[in-house]
Amino acid sequence: MRVTCNWLRQPSSTLLTLGLLLLALPLLSRYTLGWSHAYGYLSDLAIGSLLVVLLYQRTWLLSIPLLLVWCIFTLSTAELVNAVGRMPEPADLQYLGDAQFVSHSTQGSGLSQPLLALAMAVLVALYLGLRSLQRPRRAAALSRIWLLLPLTLFAVHTVGQQLKPSEAAQWLQFNLPHKLLAESSNSGQQHLADWLAGDEPSSPPDISGLNQLDLHGTPLLKQAGSARNVLIITLEGVTGAYLQASRQAIGSSYEQDPMPRLSQWAERGMLTTDYVLHGHQTIRGLYAMLCGDYNKLDSGTPKGVELLNNPARSEQCLPAQLRERGLSTHFLQGAGLRFMAKDQIMPQMGFDQTLGRDWFKNKPYIEFPWGMDDKAYFEGALGYVQQLRKKRQPWMLTLLTVGTHQPYSAPQDYLDRHPNAKMAAIAYLDDAVADFLNALEKQGVMKDTLVIVTSDESHGVENVRLASAWGFNLLLAPEQAQLPALKQGVYGHVDLTASVLDYFAFPVPANIAGRSLLRDYATGREIISYTNGLLRQHDGQGTLTECDFQNVCRRYASPGFIADSARYLGRFSGKPARLISQQAALLDQSLSHGDQAEQRYQFANQRPVKLKPSVSDDWADNLVGAQYLTLGKDTQTTVTLKIRALRMDKNGATLQLKTKEYDRNVDLTIPQLPLLTRDKPVEVSFSFDNLTARKAFSFHLLGQGQGAIEIVDFSVSSKPLATEAELLATQENLDKVAPTP
Repeated sequence: MRVTCNWLRQPSSTLLTLGLLLLALPLLSRYTLGWSHAYGYLSDLAIGSLLVVLLYQRTWLLSIPLLLVWCIFTLSTAELVNAVGRMPEPADLQYLGDAQFVSHSTQGSGLSQPLLALAMAVLVALYLGLRSLQRPRRAAALSRIWLLLPLTLFAVHTVGQQLKPSEAAQWLQFNLPHKLLAESSNSGQQHLADWLAGDEPSSPPDISGLNQLDLHGTPLLKQAGSARNVLIITLEGVTGAYLQASRQAIGSSYEQDPMPRLSQWAERGMLTTDYVLHGHQTIRGLYAMLCGDYNKLDSGTPKGVELLNNPARSEQCLPAQLRERGLSTHFLQGAGLRFMAKDQIMPQMGFDQTLGRDWFKNKPYIEFPWGMDDKAYFEGALGYVQQLRKKRQPWMLTLLTVGTHQPYSAPQDYLDRHPNAKMAAIAYLDDAVADFLNALEKQGVMKDTLVIVTSDESHGVENVRLASAWGFNLLLAPEQAQLPALKQGVYGHVDLTASVLDYFAFPVPANIAGRSLLRDYATGREIISYTNGLLRQHDGQGTLTECDFQNVCRRYASPGFIADSARYLGRFSGKPARLISQQAALLDQSLSHGDQAEQRYQFANQRPVKLKPSVSDDWADNLVGAQYLTLGKDTQTTVTLKIRALRMDKNGATLQLKTKEYDRNVDLTIPQLPLLTRDKPVEVSFSFDNLTARKAFSFHLLGQGQGAIEIVDFSVSSKPLATEAELLATQENLDKVAPTP
């Protein structure tokens, strides 16, 4: 016993524990997760050995924070890759700072890698325990000469990336700390190179091939389509890899068949397999689909929000165009509407009716934090279609599911038959949407309705190339016999609006971009996408360019956009790489015309809002849709809020306004909201300065009480901060008009 205790007190025991935690565990978890790749193992060894050298026999002040950060980085990578098929970005890490977000996102299935979390916790506790047993100053820290080991590993990784770049996913080649270090290092090198070269701004790049309307192809239909109605079914997060015909079209190595029933339906319609999704996040996908324009190719304020200030552009969106031509327009989703302001954005696009979770009266089969489970949702949607068909007016209906959003919704019998909650939810959706399509056919809806099945975004598939940008478009029309089973060519969400208008032979507004799925084109086309932290552009002439987080671009020989593999042609950086990012930046300005400094948004919809007796979740209980805004550098933001009671008991209602950046609480000087009563509305106005740009900035208005309220005004405006010269001039003017004593 004495020997054992003495050994535990030896520095070698802590060194061994550090090695198990920082070297053995990452290598083992990479292997068990199926992430085996030479660059990935090199990355783990480099970071792990660097941390061992830095932490061995160092102070608690250094050890505990570094170990905590490393554990968060490691676990968050495993969780996010499992959930949406991508590595975390710096912005995502701030989600972990909010307990409510973590709780909400892991509700139901919990952590996907509980053994990894447990192993890290045990080894960290063991290391700290061993450190506490040691006598102070018993051993010296490792010599700095040991730093040559991690530096050599980093150098081998870098040289390997240069000489033999890999198309494997980022998480296969890097661990997260290494990715962040490489990104910072490369950015610094490029800034230094630009400064030494004295680069001058060049003329803006040409984006006409990306944002222009092209209806010069040969029509597939001899005349306008005969359908009266339009039904767009949007499946949350589904990738084209899930459809058998899509996989076969590109010779995909993905062997699973997660959606066999939808795959059978795909054989009965016109399936576009090389179909590009331009970004992540539902509101961005809906905007691209329904407004014929690229969504933001970064994490800036969604264009759907910017659309609220652009009524002229709103009138060109698909729902508004169809409404102008006599169709009633409807949007129905399984989740609540307030988050991301869909309660305002969808009406702005031209929907006569915008309905969410509160509309459904049928009972869900399972409880799900985000909304209706998919089976119950489609049963409710079928009833909505039946209501529309009873009226003489033709209609457009856009549906949006939610069950395949993390943490995923599926009954227990599906969970028992599938390896994880994600695949169980996909199977549950497959049955639900197939039953819905079967019911539509049985009721004769297909005879007079153009039906399009697609997805808002892709939650990706591990080890499948470009899966985060791989979508699908299944078109079912009364004229199916005249249409091909597989639509050739590269298309994307930006083309959907032009395609529907072209089907009916309606004129297409000039500001709508893209091609028509109902036409064949003799030449290729340019198209662009930003998913999984990668900006990808296809030039329409057989070359795909992919620019990564290190601002390094790689070219591949690829006839289309989506492909199982592509021949590597070389890499580049500097000015040529910046031209691609400049193209994306110009496309991002389609609604703002480059004026990012001044902005004004109104998030009040003046509709009754029923309060809850208590508030438990900043997201589910949020009463206003002011999320993911970008507030420019050196600006001042002013918020004006006015709320009145519609029905209220004598105790009134307690209100609270929170601000978050990347969904983490931000401490700003916000006045406390007074008690709201029947005879005393709440009216508050305040301002705060943005000395640096704020991104993914959100307001969360929470209220609890008995009754209902009306948000009369919730306006957010930003303008540039006054310069010292302007302030001085203002003061001089005030002095001139001030009365003399």
